[in-house]
Amino acid sequence: MENLLFSLNATVPVFLMMLLGLLFRRLGWLDENFADRLNKFVFQAPLPVLVFGDLATVDFNEVWDVRFVLFCFGATLASIAIAAAVSCVWKDRSIRGEFIQASYRSSAAILGLAFIQNIYGNAGMAPLMIIGSVPLYNIMAVVVLSVFRPGQNGMDSQMIKKTIKGIATNPIIIGIVCGLLWSAFKVPMPAILGKTVSGIGGAATPLGLMAMGASIDFRKAFAKGRPAVTATFIKLVGFCAIFLPAAVAMGFRREELVAILVMLGSASTVSGFVMARNMGHEGTLSASVVMLTTMLSAFTLTVWLYALRSMGFI
Repeated sequence: MENLLFSLNATVPVFLMMLLGLLFRRLGWLDENFADRLNKFVFQAPLPVLVFGDLATVDFNEVWDVRFVLFCFGATLASIAIAAAVSCVWKDRSIRGEFIQASYRSSAAILGLAFIQNIYGNAGMAPLMIIGSVPLYNIMAVVVLSVFRPGQNGMDSQMIKKTIKGIATNPIIIGIVCGLLWSAFKVPMPAILGKTVSGIGGAATPLGLMAMGASIDFRKAFAKGRPAVTATFIKLVGFCAIFLPAAVAMGFRREELVAILVMLGSASTVSGFVMARNMGHEGTLSASVVMLTTMLSAFTLTVWLYALRSMGFI
């Protein structure tokens, strides 16, 4: 019973915040445009400040873990390869790019950080998980969406440059790098700056979750039946079943294991739908997977947490 309560306390508050955003949307207090702007604001300001604050105030040698970053990178790369192999099942080549991206690309920033912070009170190992996975998320999203773009084969140089620039200017990556450098050089954190950083970063979780909830459109949830359900299963169950035992075998525990769980089994990111649409894809499959994984991850993450807690790994 204690393990179940631990799992529910970790997951339910996160998804209640999302339901609150959905309620505000239904009441007319939030609309789709405002939710989009709020998502963008959280991504560009509070989230980077949150990870910066958590990293800047800890010992760099204690936080940095090359083995953990490499595991996150390797698991992400393997997940992409598995999703690409499964996509060959679909005869319609035009949906393969969306299928691959929706299957592997997690909402590791907004939903992942909120989830970990709700358990441990800080970002935990999430920033290092982001370093190991998010740049690869972005690079491979451009690759697969370009290769399988309807009416086009391959990538152009302009798209490659845009991808590199996007990674280099990613606000969360910048926040992580600045936090690590601040910690590595042991720069003191003045009380005034510390309180400011804490205040701004504290807005990231509630605003980000409510914005995600307000973006949910249930009409899109089953728009692409079989491929959407398949991608959802892979995203929430398949990758966790494959890579969590490997993470446990390698000795990862507590914050490390929770960060890996979030990377593997959290909902697909809304930005995947935006990118698919901007790169010439229909976007229906991406939207369907985002909706399904967002709704169902409340249950699957609770089950995974309960299992890991019961076995004494977290």
